[in-house]
Amino acid sequence: MKVTASILAALGFVAMGKPAQAAAVWPDTFRGRLEAWALIETLNATLLASNSATKTLEAWCGTHHMAKDAVLHARLRRDVHKPITPEQRARLKIGADEPVIYRRVDLACGDYVLSQADNWYVPGRLQPAMEKALETSDVPFGRAIQTLHPRRQTFGVDVLWKPLPDGWELTPPPDHLGANLTIPPVLFEHHAIVYSADGRPISEVDEHYTSAILDFLHAK
Repeated sequence: MKVTASILAALGFVAMGKPAQAAAVWPDTFRGRLEAWALIETLNATLLASNSATKTLEAWCGTHHMAKDAVLHARLRRDVHKPITPEQRARLKIGADEPVIYRRVDLACGDYVLSQADNWYVPGRLQPAMEKALETSDVPFGRAIQTLHPRRQTFGVDVLWKPLPDGWELTPPPDHLGANLTIPPVLFEHHAIVYSADGRPISEVDEHYTSAILDFLHAK
């Protein structure tokens, strides 16, 4: 059973729209867990319905006042290298000798790293200006290729943390008053192929969405 923001809004539980608080407050209570799950599910569903993770994360950052300017920046990680696999080449519909560039970035809005992304893209299917921007700047991939009118096809979703146990709707978990939730660094992952408007695959991305998406409660 999925929990959505609309359900919690009807119950008066959702943290969205509340003033920013000075400290991280996610109490280990049924209500706190329900709020956290609703927010995670809301962002997860919005990302799955969107053609641009960049725009979705910028909207999330802006709505929750996480930065003065809700603009996503890609912090390049040149110390990480992951070779492309034969399976990935098959999904990208390229041969064994087709050049592929790997790009690892931390996608940050203000001080918050909302996502860490592994990206294998085919430079021969991009415009030269796009290639240069990706190699030399902090532009997110989605913004760099926006003139190609990209669309995403997600082929895998891994939920790594569930604030509520299975069967919670039958037996709500007990409240641990005075304790806060222990939230892991990564909450869920998406695996997707990015296509240009002509239907050619141009990139495979593995996106790891971090616990920072919940930090708006204490953003300043």
